Amino acid sequence: NPVALKLGPISIYWYGIAYITGIVSGYFLAKFIVKKINFNTNLSDFASAIIIGILIGGRLGYVIIYDPIYYLTNPLKIIAIWEGGMSFHGGGIGACIGAFIHSKNHKLAINKAFDILAICATPGLFFGRIANFINAELYGRTTSVSWGIIFPNSGLIARHPSQLYEALFEGLILFIILFLCYKYAY
Repeated sequence: NPVALKLGPISIYWYGIAYITGIVSGYFLAKFIVKKINFNTNLSDFASAIIIGILIGGRLGYVIIYDPIYYLTNPLKIIAIWEGGMSFHGGGIGACIGAFIHSKNHKLAINKAFDILAICATPGLFFGRIANFINAELYGRTTSVSWGIIFPNSGLIARHPSQLYEALFEGLILFIILFLCYKYAY
């Protein structure tokens, strides 16, 4: 069930929880990292630029990739993010643009901004893929392995839980690799 909690007319979705958890985790990770990297900026402003980039880029990416004709004929629906529809690719590009703009406006080293963004994005990748698993979306190919999962709306065939593989590799293992690079580069 994509809804984690229902409070009367208000529904709290797992994907929203994943976004918030990923952003908050990334922010606290950045607080630790910026000290050693010597990235002198207001971290809240830097994070805000990235969050705005994620939201705008994620939504525009979804609009452009998945159904541009619908949104051209219904332009007010473009801003209706509460109806769902965010693109990972657009969010990633938006985060990079947000980091770039903030760095340029504050005369900061762009390579340091991207180093921070790369490491601090991994919790968001991890939690986002866990939410994809809970929502039973973006599952993998059919399989006969013992850990295959039968997802709702995918037939009665076991499939690879690719969301969990991605959470492990994009989230946890990539974080470890990038953190080690950070530790020995700075």
